[in-house]
Order: sequence, then structure tokens, then C-alpha cells
Amino acid sequence: MALDDWTLGSHTDADATTHPTYRRGTGPGVVVIHEIPGITPDVLAFAEEVVGAGFTVVLPHLFGRPGAPMSVPEVARSFAQVCVSREFTKLATGETTPVAGWLRSLARSLHEELGGPGVGALGMCFTGGFALAMMVDDAVAAPVLCQPSAPFPVGRRRAADLNLSPGDLDVVRRRAGTGCQVLGLQFAQDPATGTRFDTLDRELGAAFLRVDLPGKGHSTVTAQRSDEAVARVLGFFEEKLRG
Repeated sequence: MALDDWTLGSHTDADATTHPTYRRGTGPGVVVIHEIPGITPDVLAFAEEVVGAGFTVVLPHLFGRPGAPMSVPEVARSFAQVCVSREFTKLATGETTPVAGWLRSLARSLHEELGGPGVGALGMCFTGGFALAMMVDDAVAAPVLCQPSAPFPVGRRRAADLNLSPGDLDVVRRRAGTGCQVLGLQFAQDPATGTRFDTLDRELGAAFLRVDLPGKGHSTVTAQRSDEAVARVLGFFEEKLRG
């Protein structure tokens, strides 16, 4: 599996922000947002599983070197990019990451092209909560949060924060109340996710589909891939986008 098998493109939003994208597959659309350090072979392998399940997958390239394997130097390089970029919040609470606007625009564009009830959105680790921010747009019908880890869980307040502004949280609550469910997956003993799944339980109630995998792993669908996690994600996309 290699990015050479994917179609390189780009998306530009109304604010003239542009990021590269990689696309492959047919069927309902799913935006898969990579973790730190970037579109690693593990991220690509998961994206290929989503393609194989019958979906059109778009991989935005937000930071890192596409295709580079997970390594300490690659993580350091990506952290340096993230820390100086104004598109990402790192420690602030009660704020939506600015790149969410571009991701929503990408989701709308994909939905307009492919039709159907909407598109899926999946974030992981640092980008885990981005899928929740994308849910503010009605184009996103199947948001999935894999081990959401931003803002960095330094202190109780940050550990519980959803990386959303109060206004965006109100919209997420409203959509959840009208039937848009949110799937969340984490390892039960992963300190990086803090207590934000408890916050989601409280804010979304039964609309939050919580999956706590046993153990101390972190990357639920990539480096510490769980068959149960991948099956739950693919089943969720099937139900919400094609069911």
C-alpha cells in the first residue's frame, strides 16, 4: 500500500485556505484525518480498510510528511509544525480548533458531490476531536472520535475539554438531540484522552456511543489496531451513510 495508489488533489475553502488531499474508493464519502506525525503507513492501512468496505475516502494532509513512518524524528517534526501553526489549538479550553472551518468545507464539498445522507468524519489522537467540530455542519452524518487528545490533558480542566467553543457545543448538542450519534473509541487506561469521554457522556447522553477497549494502548485503529474498534467504525459508517 502506498500513496501512489491514491489521487492527489487539494481543497480550498471560502477563506482561501488550501490543503492537499489524497482520495481513493467509491461509495459514500468519509474524511479520515491523520494523527501525529501525519499520514503514516498505519493511517494509510486503516484508510485502505475503509475503502475496501465500500467508501470514498479523502485523507487531508495537514502536517508531517505524507507516507513517512512513525518515528521519534517524524513526531518531533510534526509537533514543531503544529505548535507554530495558528490552525490548531493545543492548550486552550472552550475553543474550536481553527482548522475545523476548512474541514467542514471539505465535508460539504464531498457531500455535494456524492449525495446521500451525509459524509463520515474520523479524527484520531491530536485530531480526534476534529470530527466533533465538523459535526457542526449538517453535511457530517457520522462523526467518529478515536482517542481524542486535544487540548493536551494538562490539568483537570483541559483533560475534560472537548476542543469546542460554547456555540459549537450548543450545535453539537442540538444535532445529537435530533438523532446524529457520535462514536467514540479509546483504550480504557489511556491517559492521553483525559476525562473527555465522561464529558461527552454528560453532554450528549445516549447519542454518544462510547467504546472503552481494555488495556493501556493508544492508537485504536492504527499502531495498536483493535479488530473490535475497526469493526465498530466500519459498522457505524455503514449504518449512518448507507443503512
